[in-house]
Amino acid sequence: MSIDEAKLNAFLGKAVGDLGAAFSAVLVLLGDELGLYKALAKESLTPAELAARTGTNERYLREWLGNQAAGGYVDYDASSGTFRLSDEQAACLADPAGPVDLAGAYEIARALFHTYPRVRDNFRSGAGMEWGEHHTCLFHGVERFFRGGYHMHLLNAWLPALDGVVDKLGRGGKVADIGCGHGASTVLMAKAFPQSHFIGYDYHAPSIEVARKRAKDAGVGNASFEQADATGYAGRDFDLIAFFDCLHDMADPDGAARHARTALKDDGTCMVVEPFAGDSTADNLNPVGRIYYAASSMICVPVSLARHGPALGAQAGEARLRKVIVDAGGFRHLRRAAETPFNIVLEARP
Repeated sequence: MSIDEAKLNAFLGKAVGDLGAAFSAVLVLLGDELGLYKALAKESLTPAELAARTGTNERYLREWLGNQAAGGYVDYDASSGTFRLSDEQAACLADPAGPVDLAGAYEIARALFHTYPRVRDNFRSGAGMEWGEHHTCLFHGVERFFRGGYHMHLLNAWLPALDGVVDKLGRGGKVADIGCGHGASTVLMAKAFPQSHFIGYDYHAPSIEVARKRAKDAGVGNASFEQADATGYAGRDFDLIAFFDCLHDMADPDGAARHARTALKDDGTCMVVEPFAGDSTADNLNPVGRIYYAASSMICVPVSLARHGPALGAQAGEARLRKVIVDAGGFRHLRRAAETPFNIVLEARP
């Protein structure tokens, strides 16, 4: 075997970076839970000052701060011996309403380690794993991570990109949020459009209970939540039906699309938000694709296979989704209405 030393060093350099990120995952979770990021977002602090602000131990914090500064998650001023979050770091690590809730993403990573024995067995057997069988930190992590994207894009970009939908919701429409989880998207839309009524559907009963609490805490009275799967909810005559990052997970995505077509008004709109993906493997060999393939192999594909579904996976791509929404679902028109580095937003019309 002939080894190219330059290629070897390049690979090892990448692997060391990946190992550093993997080893640091627990420390990111600690920074979030112990309030370290929030304290550093307010002011520059020495390790001793940070320990005093957060009720933690200075000796441990010196190691934590060194790790975080080495990884670029915290800024270090050598002249003063202080650490602080930049505005950009704070937006992603210390602001629940920021553009990306990175700590929420690390909650998802935490959940994946809990699944390792099942993942190993599934790789051998081809079996699946229900959504509800995951550790509860997955549900909270998904809520946090996706909520950031919804706050950033849903009201400002995605809904306005749909033909006539914002006007309908402003006047008073009826909306179904399929696979609503903890209701982050449902509550956000309901607060923005008080004249409309929103129904969140999810087959996972504990998530529905959390969603109801989220709506109550937010003072939202025009949103309700029901336990039902994507092919069995009873509501009809919707102006808008939304699928947020869930269609690819489903046991029967074709049936979910057909049911949505039946439940929509003739002039209604179906919005399908899916992970950003191209139509070929080569298109998805990038950092975002890497994240989604990982999540897909341990969450999305097993959830679908648990109910003998087609396991579209998180990198299904628009062409495959078109077969589901148009060919199987009965929608006549489909277009890409918007996109971000993490999502594609499809508008389907009867």
